[in-house]
Amino acid sequence: MCVVQVGEGKEQQQPEREVVLTKPLSLDIGESEGDYKAPNLLRRVLSLFKNLRPGSDLTHFQLPPVFNFPKSQLQCFGESLYCVNKDLLSGCNQEKNPLNRFLCVVGWSICTSTRPVIFGLAPYNPVLGETHHVSRGSLNVLLEQVSHHPPVSALYATDEKENVETIWCQNPVPKFQGASVETVVHGKRQLKLVSKGETYVMNSPNLFIRFLPIPGVDWVGNVKIHCKETGLEADLCYKTDSFLGLRGKPRYIKGKIYDFSTSKILYEIEGQWDRTVTAKDVNNGKCTVIYNAKEIISGLKTPTTKDSQEVWPSESAVVWSEVSQGILSKDWEKAREAKKTVEEKQRELLRERASRGETWVPKHFTVTYTKEGGWDCSPIQNSVPPAPISVPL
Repeated sequence: MCVVQVGEGKEQQQPEREVVLTKPLSLDIGESEGDYKAPNLLRRVLSLFKNLRPGSDLTHFQLPPVFNFPKSQLQCFGESLYCVNKDLLSGCNQEKNPLNRFLCVVGWSICTSTRPVIFGLAPYNPVLGETHHVSRGSLNVLLEQVSHHPPVSALYATDEKENVETIWCQNPVPKFQGASVETVVHGKRQLKLVSKGETYVMNSPNLFIRFLPIPGVDWVGNVKIHCKETGLEADLCYKTDSFLGLRGKPRYIKGKIYDFSTSKILYEIEGQWDRTVTAKDVNNGKCTVIYNAKEIISGLKTPTTKDSQEVWPSESAVVWSEVSQGILSKDWEKAREAKKTVEEKQRELLRERASRGETWVPKHFTVTYTKEGGWDCSPIQNSVPPAPISVPL
């Protein structure tokens, strides 16, 4: 954990605020997840849902802090892009062959879609207008919570050195299924290789949490990756093991890359997202590792504050700092009171806007919604500026 006090000084009139930054979710999280776990976690989790019916929408469901780990969902969303040990994003742009670039994009998509999750614990639901602004090298990433009900997060990232930009819009909808919860992740993800004139459009797999008979968390569902300019497309299927955990491979991915115009299969994709994923050339049978989880999402470094005076009050690590401190110290009463304070402040702001007849407008994105296309978020700025919070290289 990194705690940085912001706004110190004799002339400071505003109350001090702190930035609490915690280690990213990674393959290593299993070694230390006990730091976040509460006693009798499975029994407590099941008690939460005893009055719910299968099919219930959990979008408005409020968790007590004992079921949170010290991080906002907005931070988790951003970490999937900037917390890596190997820069796959710049690699997508550096390949000279369109097919090789597409292979890199598939590997990058797997990296940004699948991170280990701690069973029984969840991040905070971001408040309206919450932001997360982080840099890693020349990559600058900005996120904003552009809607609270329903929850919609927007992400914009630019790397001017590599001529790469990405725009994501995410609307997770969790539903209780009796012995499990499945969160359907709606929204579009775009990766633009500006110098190549190529745009890759993709979706996200769904998060599946199983309570019984064997507790576990996995990513499931179908992902499609399409590049209109090259005519290449990929279909990926994320699978979990069987209900009893006795059949199938855990965290399994299977799919194909093909020419959209002819439907000719070029590569077969197979592997496990927490291990390695390979692409087999159907013409010669040669296999290439396109994703190695150990190389990319293990040993990740906690972001640090480069210039604490520049951290926005809306930053996730500021908004939830007191709650996170309570969770990290296992002071559940402090965490509960701090979380209640954050939620009450949001209700007060909502009442004030309603009394003035004002409609809240995102600061960094324009947002549209259509029944056909769902939520779409477009950045207002042409690029993302460097952030006061950075990831050590």
